[in-house]
This record gives sequence, C-alpha cells and structure tokens, in this order.
Amino acid sequence: MMTRATMAFSSPGSGACMLSPPLPFFSSSQNNFHSKSLHFNTLDDALSSFNRLLHMHPPPSIVDFAKLLTSIAKMKHYSTVLSLSTQMDSFGVPPNVYTLNILINSFCHLNRVGFAFSVLAKILKLGHQPDPTTFTTLIRGLCVEGKIGEALHLFDKMIDEGFQPNVVTYGTLINGLCKVGNTSAAIRLLRSMEQGNCQPDVVIYTSIIDSLCKDRQVTEAFNLFSQMVGQGISPDIFTYTSLVHALCNLCEWKHVTTLLNQMVNSKILPDVVIFSTVVDALCKEGKVTEAHEIVDMMIQRGVEPDVVTYTTLMDGHCLQSEMDEAVKVFDMMVRKGFAPDVISYTTLINGYCKIHKIDKAMYLFEEMCRKEWIPDTKTYNTLMHGLCHVGRLQDAIALFHEMVARGQMPDLVTYSILLDSLCKNCHLEEAMALLKAIEASNLNPDIQVYNIIIDGMCRAGELEAARDLFSNLSSKGLHPSVWTYNIMIHGLCKRGLLNEANKLFMEMDGNDCSPDGCTYNTIARGFLQNNETLRAIQLLEEMLARGFSADVSTTTLLVEMLSDDGLDQSVKQILRGFFN
Repeated sequence: MMTRATMAFSSPGSGACMLSPPLPFFSSSQNNFHSKSLHFNTLDDALSSFNRLLHMHPPPSIVDFAKLLTSIAKMKHYSTVLSLSTQMDSFGVPPNVYTLNILINSFCHLNRVGFAFSVLAKILKLGHQPDPTTFTTLIRGLCVEGKIGEALHLFDKMIDEGFQPNVVTYGTLINGLCKVGNTSAAIRLLRSMEQGNCQPDVVIYTSIIDSLCKDRQVTEAFNLFSQMVGQGISPDIFTYTSLVHALCNLCEWKHVTTLLNQMVNSKILPDVVIFSTVVDALCKEGKVTEAHEIVDMMIQRGVEPDVVTYTTLMDGHCLQSEMDEAVKVFDMMVRKGFAPDVISYTTLINGYCKIHKIDKAMYLFEEMCRKEWIPDTKTYNTLMHGLCHVGRLQDAIALFHEMVARGQMPDLVTYSILLDSLCKNCHLEEAMALLKAIEASNLNPDIQVYNIIIDGMCRAGELEAARDLFSNLSSKGLHPSVWTYNIMIHGLCKRGLLNEANKLFMEMDGNDCSPDGCTYNTIARGFLQNNETLRAIQLLEEMLARGFSADVSTTTLLVEMLSDDGLDQSVKQILRGFFN
C-alpha cells in the first residue's frame, strides 16, 4: 500500500492535491539540478529552470522534470503544467507515471476530467502501470464535477484491478459523497473501510460528522464522534466547529458550553470561527447580551474578534432595532483597526430600513460608495426594499437604474421587490412590462414572481387576466403554491364566484398542495359574506379538525353575525360553538 507521502492528494478539505514522488526521487541529479529547485518564489523562476532543464546535454532525469512540475502545480498554475508537458513531449522527454499523474491532477483542477481520463489511456498505451495515486486523483476530479456515480464505479474498478484503496482514496470519495448530501453512502463506505483494515483518520470522521450535522442528525453525529474518540483518534478544530455549529442551531447552549470546555481540556483552543458561530446563534435568538459576553471571553482568551464577529454583533442589535448599539459596535470595529466591508455596511443599512429611517440608510450607502466599497446586489435589494416600504417607489426605481449602470446584476429578489411595490401602488401596466423583461432575461421567474403579478391583477380587478396566468403556470414549468391558491380563492370570493373558488379549494389536496389556515379562513369568510352560512360552518369545522384556528377577520365576522337579529337561532347556536 502506498503511504500518504506518495499520494497525489492531500486529505479532503486540506487544500490542493499535489503529487509527491517517492522519497528516493529526491536525490540530486547528475546535472546538479539541486533539490532547492522544488521551492520557487515565482513562476518565472520555475519557468527559467524548466528551460534550462530542457536544453541540458546530456538530458536530465525525468525525475527532475517531475519535481519541477510538482512545484509549479503547488503554485496552482495548472494550465502552465499542461503547456510545459506538451513542450516535454515535443523535445522527446519520455513521461513516466509520476509526470502523467501530475498531468491528470492539473486537468482535474481545471475541471477537465475528460482530458484527465485521456491521460490514463496514455499511461496504459505507454505500458506504464497506473497506481493508487492515478485512481485517487481521477476519483477526486469526478467528485468535484458532481459525478459521484462515476467516481464510485471507478473506485470499484480500482479494487477489481487489484489496487488497495488507502486512507486518501477513501477520504476523497467519502468527502465527495458528503458534499452531495449522500451521508448514508459515506457511512457505508466508512464501515467498508474499517472492515478492510484501513484505519479512518480525523479528516474522514469529520467529513461525515459535518454532513450529519448539516442533515440535522446531531445525535448520530455525536455517536460517530464518540466512536472516533474511542478508537484513539483525537478530534481537531474542524470536528468541534461542526458540532458547535449544530448545537447552536438547536439552541442547546448548555451542551455548547460543555463542548467548548471539552475542547479546552483537550488542549484545542476555540478559534475566531467557533466563537463567531456562537455569537451569531445567540444574536439570532435575541440573546445579544450573552453574545457580548462571548466576545469578552474571546478577548480574555487572546482570540481577537474579526470583521465577521463584529458584523454578527451589529446584526444582533439590528434584529432588536437597537441601532444606536449597532453603530457603537461598528465604531468599535473601526477603532480596533478593522475596515468595514460591504456586509458590515449592508447590515447597518438593513437595520435602518427596518425601522424606516431611510435617510440614515441612504447616508450610509453614499458613505460606502465614497470609501470605494462597491455595493453588491444584496445591498441594493436591501435599500430598494426599504424605499418601497416607506412609499418611495420612484427612488427605488432610480436606484435600480443606478445599480444596472454600475454593472451590478439584478436578481429575482430585486425584481420581486419592484414588482410587489408596482402592483401595490396600482401600476399594473408597468409591472407587466417588468415581468416581460424578466422573462426575456437569463433569469427564470419562479412561482413567487408570478404570485406577485397574479395578486396585483386581482387587486386591480383584472380577474380574467389572473385566471389566464394561473392556468398557464404549468406551461411555464411551474406549480401553484399555497399562496397562489390563496390569492386566486380570495380574488374569486371577492367577486362572489364561490363555486369556482370552492372548486379550486377542492383541487388543492389532489395537486399536492394542502390548504393552510389562511386558505380555510379566506374561503370561509367568502361564504359568510355571501350568506352561505351552512357551507361556511362546514368549512370552519373542517378547519378546526385540521388543527387550524379562525383568524381575527373571521372571528370578527362571526361576532357580527351573532349580533344579527335576523339570523336563525339554530345557526347562532352552532356559531357560538366556535368560541367555546
């Protein structure tokens, strides 16, 4: 079995995968091409050495070329590796399996795995024997391109050819499976690895633990963590980061504290990423005071908060509408020598927009531009949404045009903000023109975009147009959501078309779109307002049986009906039952 030092890959997640020839190849060559040539400061230095090698007489060993190509690959100049390999061929320098593995590695890093397989064919044609490095590199290339099925097939073929996968091969494939969310297959491969007497390392365990945490299978993640520790494999900072993040998502603060203490006891000090993860989770739970305490603890332990930490704290205050406190954190960050970035500014802009202080948000936006920070799409969307929310639609449109002029591409969120505001301000014609522009662009409008337009049509009394658009959703490859049905049912009820509204309501379950509380309340009110009391009662009873309750509007309507002297007493008795 080949050792880790001879493989083309670093362990998954540890950085670039590079070929390192076996140790005997590091002896000095007959042409005094010293081993220091493995460490070049610049690409130009490496190219000069390559040209010197190429014109030596007698020609140097292929080993020297392999060392030089490895150095260039470590600089991540993969295209250059391919170009130099072509020159070697033209000068008649015969490749060996190591140089060809470097070539495969470079093709894989350039996402050209098809060409990498052509190099495998060349290895076989030249009579060389592919080694575990060859297969591992190709497996990694397939995984990067998301071709996990092909990677698994190649893994099986590797075993059939008599090659024993090592920890790097297993780790590469397990990492690929985890990245596409196939955690169960990754665990099966882990068990197969253990049965094959190939000891998993901390990187492999951490890949699966992280994947389990992302699948919210936290109990299973901790079970695997315990198994790893039980086998004498020490967790690293990345293992703890995954587990801390998962516990924070579940708001298991006591367990977070226990895990942090366990880290310290294991001589692994929490870093800024772990602390910032805890700060972020606390802020999202509204525990900003506790988040500040974590930051104080960071500083006491010698871990300097970074821009992410401070921005997270700012966001926590913004979520609580504590803008003065958010600005204090911003100023503290600047005093500490950290330059605010686009996310920092966008966080404050969003905070001011939430409390309708648009002028302050605009001032920050202009300051950001003056300091030559380029606002991104999220910044523009945040400010446009704030402007629309306070009724400054024309300013939002002007900002949209500025965004486009500055080369920032609008996304579906951008268009949805403008469409919604246009429809709510009775500018249906402009909204339809904007919809056509979206449809003509590279963006594919989703159901939310069409929901906004259908709602706008219903608001404007254009029920026929809303009907047509609703009916044509399937031709656009879209399926109505609950919101889509609710909009249409409301529009039909408002027009008094109860039978058509009820027909849509009855269709929902059959279209895998179960009615929600809003659906029941909407159609029940429609029946009540049109004196279809018994049908409304039937719906309300069904609604309660499904665990939904009457909303304020429906309850108010029921109270008004109970005070109606003209209503039959038996019906009143049934209605009173909804209040018991």
